[in-house]
Amino acid sequence: MGRILAIDYGQKRAGLAVTDEMRLVAGALASVPAAGVLDFLRDYLRNNVVDCFVVGEPRKWNNTPSESERFIGPFVVQLRKAFPHIPVERFDERFTSLIATRTILESGATKKKRQDKSIIDRVSAAIILQSFLESPECMKYSKSKI
Repeated sequence: MGRILAIDYGQKRAGLAVTDEMRLVAGALASVPAAGVLDFLRDYLRNNVVDCFVVGEPRKWNNTPSESERFIGPFVVQLRKAFPHIPVERFDERFTSLIATRTILESGATKKKRQDKSIIDRVSAAIILQSFLESPECMKYSKSKI
């Protein structure tokens, strides 16, 4: 059984998170420059099986796409083209950066670590992935179907 990998894609960086082999827990994987995500994934897939990508879907309060969708949408097209055999799911990422920042603060991290945007990106990706694992959308990737 392959893992599920989440991507919190931003203009400058992307945070990545991945499940354990049993798909029970999401863990932060890496933060990479946005332009290098596909290369990172190619390298990662040489040694790991991924059954699904989950890409954060930014939405506004009124449930319409946020402005950042203008660069995330084209990335999703590139992702699907680069890895046509791996399904791509979109998942609501509202408030993940805020939750990630609070989580890092509550963990007792130093001020310097709290200001490191790459940490926020990785934690945000892990929050997106854990939320996806707990959602009905994840059922199609259950152990019994793969």
